[in-house]
Amino acid sequence: MNGPIVSVARELGFEGNSIIEGLVVSIFIGGAFIGSLFSGSLADKFGCRRTLQIDTIPLIIGAILSAQAHSTDEVLWGRFLVGLGIGVNTVLVPIYISEVAPTKYRGSLGSLCQIGTCLGIIASLFIATAAENDPHWWRTMLYIASIPGFILTIGMQFAADSPRWLCKMGRLDDAKSIIRNLWGPSEVDSAIEEFQSVFSRNEGDNSTNWLELFEEPNYKVALVGGSLFLLQQFAGINGVLYFSSLTFQDVGITSAALASLYVGLTNFAGALSALFLIDKQGRRKLLIGSYLGMGVSMFLIAYGISFPDEDVSHNLSILGTLGYIYSFAIGAGPVTGIIIPELSSSRMRGKIMSFSFSVHWVCNFLVGLFFLELVRMFGVAPIYMSFGGVSLLSAIFCYSFIIETQGRSLEEIEMSLRSKLPGRDN
Repeated sequence: MNGPIVSVARELGFEGNSIIEGLVVSIFIGGAFIGSLFSGSLADKFGCRRTLQIDTIPLIIGAILSAQAHSTDEVLWGRFLVGLGIGVNTVLVPIYISEVAPTKYRGSLGSLCQIGTCLGIIASLFIATAAENDPHWWRTMLYIASIPGFILTIGMQFAADSPRWLCKMGRLDDAKSIIRNLWGPSEVDSAIEEFQSVFSRNEGDNSTNWLELFEEPNYKVALVGGSLFLLQQFAGINGVLYFSSLTFQDVGITSAALASLYVGLTNFAGALSALFLIDKQGRRKLLIGSYLGMGVSMFLIAYGISFPDEDVSHNLSILGTLGYIYSFAIGAGPVTGIIIPELSSSRMRGKIMSFSFSVHWVCNFLVGLFFLELVRMFGVAPIYMSFGGVSLLSAIFCYSFIIETQGRSLEEIEMSLRSKLPGRDN
């Protein structure tokens, strides 16, 4: 929406009203917050596969409503519905992948989320380029945005349900069939035994409520999950992405599309690196290394901004910006969404992810709301220095509180966390 917002504002009659323009761009965050809160409960009841299909309804209707909008209210409702769908699928996709993927490849397959996001951003930027010459192209863009929803609806019909969810629902034969097809016949008996050893502790009660988040070990995982997303957002990713186009303009790259392409390709390169490293180096190492790289890059940009030689200053800013984005994409971006469902119990996985992502959307909104005002008050360099400080603090947090989940089944991780509780058998 950042590209065509000028055309939308002109055609719908709110051009020059910065509050309405900002609301059209950001109202999806409100929808995403609500969607993320309800997504866990929906997944517990219907399973991730079916819920992802249901979730395409607001995504499709919202995109079409926005494309056909002839008033500000219509485009706002359309954007809100799209946000609702985004909030649900950002929670469910990591859960679904973590529960369906074989243990050996769970991290790599989880990293595909970030790669898919990168490709989606690049595709949307490419589609948006026509908006620079055609003031009505935004309607076509938003019609195109409804197409992935239709593809997802059909595609998920051929996907497998989570064997863990099927086992929890008592559908053992279906669970065994899926494990046999996805993980191999040799894994069936051991996997079912692991699932049942965890589910048996629930005494047959599969219903959950939000108050269980305050129980051990759920509250610790929820606290870690919320903290990871809070640190991720306040380490400045949205601010850096916002200022990246201005940074490229300083070195003569005046095309916003070209600047965004450089950023998108760097993001994609980092996501590819994460894909190959996450199941070899582990989640904890990637998170720590990612935040250290982000911190160094922020300090480099801040130093470059104040450097007396203009050419050197611009080069340092470009290097720092690309280094920051690459560092984010190799760890803080993909690993955060992967490790939270891995640490969560099978019983509370949906609600812990819902809580964690609700923190994400609140922090995302706050950074977007106050970033420009803080830059106006203090300047870019001090704000980037603070982002660097948060990044280093995040590295310390990950070193102190994140346990390694590489190569361990979700049930192994859960039993390990349970065994550390007071009064539990080791």
